[in-house]
Amino acid sequence: MYHITKPIGILGVGSFGTVLANLISINYPVILYARKQESLHNINNLKVHRDTKILDRIIATDDLKFFAESCDIILPIVPSYAFSTLIDELNPYLEPHHILIHGTKGFHVSENLNDPNLSITPKSIMTMSELIETKTKVYRVGCISGPNLSKEIASGQPAGAVIASKYNLVIDLGVQILKSHKFQMFKSKDIKGIELAGIFKNYLAIITGASSGMGYGINVSALLITKGVSEMIEIGKFLNVDSKSFLGLAGIGDLIATCNSPLSRNFSVGYRLAKGESLDQIIPTLNEAAEGINTIKVIYHLVKNQKLSTPLVKIMYKVMYEGFPMQRGLDILMRLSSGYDVVY
Repeated sequence: MYHITKPIGILGVGSFGTVLANLISINYPVILYARKQESLHNINNLKVHRDTKILDRIIATDDLKFFAESCDIILPIVPSYAFSTLIDELNPYLEPHHILIHGTKGFHVSENLNDPNLSITPKSIMTMSELIETKTKVYRVGCISGPNLSKEIASGQPAGAVIASKYNLVIDLGVQILKSHKFQMFKSKDIKGIELAGIFKNYLAIITGASSGMGYGINVSALLITKGVSEMIEIGKFLNVDSKSFLGLAGIGDLIATCNSPLSRNFSVGYRLAKGESLDQIIPTLNEAAEGINTIKVIYHLVKNQKLSTPLVKIMYKVMYEGFPMQRGLDILMRLSSGYDVVY
């Protein structure tokens, strides 16, 4: 075991950040970074946030300099759309000795996603670990991914996650700070594969949510998940990623949880789309970002001109952004078999 002398820092006080703070505080003191005064008051004075009890070894601050100087190990847990800006704000206080382990399941995209002439190439997108390495002095970077429905963990149910990094030190420290009798940790050196597994599963959860909203059952969900794994592998090969990471806890494990649970924001988005709501109606009502909404757009524009077998993302993009009928889209997906005969 490594001797950790400073508190563990968590950037962001969303549902997953709050849950991780409680998990880590079983082992070490935690400092949360929060912008809103209401959040600071609730965490520091009332010891509650988002209806979740905050354990005693957790404090919150809105001072990034104090935060960075107080913590050597920092976990950024913020939506992908806010990630780059927050890293820019933190960057003046980061040094090479810092270790950043993020838990964000989304892409950073250099292009404007609302551009009608949008064209995305592999060079246009970065995972959050790549963004950290590009923007900061920090080189020891890792990520956490897996089937982590925050409400279940907050209620005391056991769960697990994968910690991935190119560096054994980062992996070992991630296990050390997070592992407990309620939370199992697994290791991977394939950080990009683990990140992509977490990103891809979000758009597949929208599709299975839509299937549920149309009245289909678990049989159809299983069929879509199986096709989804094949599609993940297809896109992963295009991005030069080994498919093994898609077959573990961060891939299939996360798919099983997210693609079958109303607790998943992405599943709920698909469900509501199938019930007739539009994205313009759904997005303002979300308490936190559903990463799959932008992920579908990013992946569609990444693969649309490639000779890849990716019907799920292509059909769901047409449903979400081009007015294609949901029932017709799912009917097409149900009839597809060519290219999916091999069960990975």
